[in-house]
Amino acid sequence: MKKTGIILFVLIHLLFSCKSTVGTFKNNPTSPKDFASNFLIKEKIPGMSISVSKKGTLIWSQGFGYSDIQNKTKVSSTKTQFRIASISKPISAVALATLVDKNELDFDSSIYTYLPNYPKKQYDFTIRQIGGHTAGIRHYKGTEFLLNKKMSITEGLNIFKHDSLLFKPQSGYKYSTYDWNLLSEIIQKVAQTPFNDYVQKVLFKPLNMASTTLDVSDSIMPNRTKFYIKTDADKIILGPEVSNEYKVAGGGFLSTSEDLIKFGNEIISPQIISETSLKELVKPQILESGKSTHYGIGFSVGKTKNKTPVYSHSGGGVGATTLLLIYPEEEVVIAILTNLSSVPIFDLGKSLESVFLD
Repeated sequence: MKKTGIILFVLIHLLFSCKSTVGTFKNNPTSPKDFASNFLIKEKIPGMSISVSKKGTLIWSQGFGYSDIQNKTKVSSTKTQFRIASISKPISAVALATLVDKNELDFDSSIYTYLPNYPKKQYDFTIRQIGGHTAGIRHYKGTEFLLNKKMSITEGLNIFKHDSLLFKPQSGYKYSTYDWNLLSEIIQKVAQTPFNDYVQKVLFKPLNMASTTLDVSDSIMPNRTKFYIKTDADKIILGPEVSNEYKVAGGGFLSTSEDLIKFGNEIISPQIISETSLKELVKPQILESGKSTHYGIGFSVGKTKNKTPVYSHSGGGVGATTLLLIYPEEEVVIAILTNLSSVPIFDLGKSLESVFLD
């Protein structure tokens, strides 16, 4: 039997040996477990974790497949840490909002208010524009996505800080992880505390997100999954090693699906940040043309099939495809984490939304 065939056989066997930690769906013909199981098999995902809450209560949480194929380590929705990739952005946005609530930072102030030595550009631009990807800062070039050089946040700015803006701020939209590199530098300068320490203090500890942390590239982290990619020949192999420390705010945190549920419920019923700041985070930015970006500050903003709001963020990294969906009116949060790159994660998200939204 070929290696991919063995992997698929093992995944199928493991799927039906996994138990849901919360709730059962035996009588549901469109069971979320069935959606998830079929999706994992179809996409050849080594491991996946899904958690769902409603009205603040965890109603389903389950691990599927393996966090480590070779050692047959099963995924735990409580313990297994995945790269959450760009779901790091809304987390960092909430950290940013805590400084606004303290009147130490203003969303509409110039970047140069906080980083006066940052290289001058043709145009000035604001915190809000950076956080909403309307400042004109570029995204990755070439193989920058795969950098395996360990750098601090400040050192990482050297990758892009001397480049010109792509357009006049607010005249266009360009998604960029480097936007959040820059904002994390501002956060640690204003807070006078290293970014990671600050986020732990103001967010992870208050929300009891004990399994959410920086992805430290050269450390042994027992609960961290292995990270897989799919080759052109459709084989599942380990992905290349990368260092995400310098871009933690935009894509460098590890977490569990259950920890992300805690974060999502903070967005539904904020305790750490004010309602006023939250509204700014989830308010879509409008370009000079009058067109909406459907993105606030660290959050994508859309509508459900019922025309109710959904705040979300997906993530894609080496060995990671992720999705966080927050439905404030229905008070539902869905977190999906996988350890495989380039998975069509929104397909599963839509299926689960059809089950859990009344």
